Amino acid sequence: MPPASQPPAPKPQQRKKSKARSGRRLFAHDRALGVRFVAGADEAGRGCLAGPLVAAAVLFDFETLGPRDVRALSVLNDSKQHTPEGRAALYPVVLRIATRVAVVSRCAGGIDRRGLHRTNLAALRESLLKVAQGGRDEVICLSDGFPVGDLDGYEGRAIIDGDAKSAAIAAASIIAKVTRDRFMHRADARHPGWEFATHVGYSTPEHREAIQRHGVSPLHRMSFQSTAYQQLAL
Repeated sequence: MPPASQPPAPKPQQRKKSKARSGRRLFAHDRALGVRFVAGADEAGRGCLAGPLVAAAVLFDFETLGPRDVRALSVLNDSKQHTPEGRAALYPVVLRIATRVAVVSRCAGGIDRRGLHRTNLAALRESLLKVAQGGRDEVICLSDGFPVGDLDGYEGRAIIDGDAKSAAIAAASIIAKVTRDRFMHRADARHPGWEFATHVGYSTPEHREAIQRHGVSPLHRMSFQSTAYQQLAL
């Protein structure tokens, strides 16, 4: 029996059209929630060995959001689906179209003292409270993956893989990732030797080798039980 034929790979033009529709799909999700204001929060750097955890929140006003705005963000998607250049291009567009944007950063020392998960939830909650506005029945606050606790009376909802489903969360993921990456690129000049501009703090082989050679920097989190630290006298 001849092998089953594989479906043809999508043509480049089809892939381009699919990418261009991602933002429309995300905005349709948020509009379907039936409220005027949709706030979304996401973080960058939760799984890093070094550098801050950065949470961002973005608020869209669906009463003023027009077709031109949706077209401007037609390629909006989870930040991980974009190249660095793509994220950099979307960053100012989100800032222009969003009603409110907030960024909250937590340093390595704070993460070590309070714990990663607790720090993450507190940063997401704080960023959402910074952008929430309007009556309690006009706003919904969305977070990527984790419930963040009390939001001062605003409705909160955690969405698994929210950065691939919600426009507000996806926009927040862009803001958080670009903000954090820019910080780590500047940190590379202040802390030479660890190549922070290359891996932005994540646990890559090159980063682990740099820790073996140089030890840890003030940006490294000491609370991680990482193999990168096992051979070091900390």
